[in-house]
Amino acid sequence: VQLQASGGGLVQPGGSLRLSCAASGSPSDYYAIGWFRQTPGNVREWVSCINSRDGSTDYTESVKGRFAISRDYAKNTLYLQMNSLKPEDTAVYYCAADLRRYKGAGCLFGEIWGQGTLVTVSS
Repeated sequence: VQLQASGGGLVQPGGSLRLSCAASGSPSDYYAIGWFRQTPGNVREWVSCINSRDGSTDYTESVKGRFAISRDYAKNTLYLQMNSLKPEDTAVYYCAADLRRYKGAGCLFGEIWGQGTLVTVSS
């Protein structure tokens, strides 16, 4: 299982970016897939996820209403549309996936990680 994230870059506050994550295998291989981020202060935070079984999505409180996660099942690619970006969204964003349910882990445990893509929000 491999995850390849892309789409990061420098954007001004209030701007938008779309991250992509190309996943190997079949969508049915994954129990859940989503995004974490690690800030310049090395704080790791879960951002969003999709449950492959029922398509349900979830977001950390700080990005609700601004970020949208989606998935192209034909391409087995995950997206994170990020709007109204703020300087505090600056982080390395990682695509992550679970092959099974992890009890007590919420939407996404982060069993498998791809390489990160840097998002910098600055004027």
